[in-house]
Amino acid sequence: MTPRTRNRIGLLLIMALFLAPLIAAYVLNALDWRPGGTRNYGTLIEPPQDLSAARFVFADGRTLQWKDEDWSWTVFALPGPGCAEKCLARIEELRRVRLTLNQNAYRVRVVVLDDTLAPERLASLKPVELARDVDGKLAALRPGGTDEIAVAFADPHGFLALRYPVGYDANLLRKDLARLVKR
Repeated sequence: MTPRTRNRIGLLLIMALFLAPLIAAYVLNALDWRPGGTRNYGTLIEPPQDLSAARFVFADGRTLQWKDEDWSWTVFALPGPGCAEKCLARIEELRRVRLTLNQNAYRVRVVVLDDTLAPERLASLKPVELARDVDGKLAALRPGGTDEIAVAFADPHGFLALRYPVGYDANLLRKDLARLVKR
C-alpha cells in the first residue's frame, strides 16, 4: 500500500468518524424515535404551545410581558373553580418552591390565573401575582374539581413547556424548576 493510499484511507476514516453521528441522528429523527427516559418530572408539552400572543392581565391592569429583563420563567398556577384553603396552601407552596431557588429566585415569577380570587387573598403571598387569562389559552389545563390546582411552566419566550396535574409533588416540581432556571 502506497503512502498516498494510506493517507486517503485515513482521511476517509476521519470523515466517517464525524459523519456517523450526524447520519445516525438524521435516521433516528426520520423514524420519529425519542429517548424513552427523560429527566423531567412534569409532563412535557409536545409541541410547546406558543403563548407569546396570549393576553394575561394582572389585577392592576398591566399585561404580562415575555421579554422582561427581570424574569426568566413563568410558573402558572391554574386553580379550579372555587379556590379555597387547600388551593391557597398549594399557592403558598409554589411561593416557597420559588424561594428555595436562592440566587435564581428572581428568575422565576409565579402567576395565579383566576378570575374569581380576590387580590387581597394573595396579598400575604408576595411576589405571587394574580392575573386573568383573557384569551383562555390555558383553560384546558385547569382542573375540574373545586379547591384543586394544576401548574404549568412557560419559558422566557412564551412557550408552554411543562405541566403538572392536580396532586403534583412540590419537591419534584422544584427539581424541574431548578434545572430549568440554571440554564
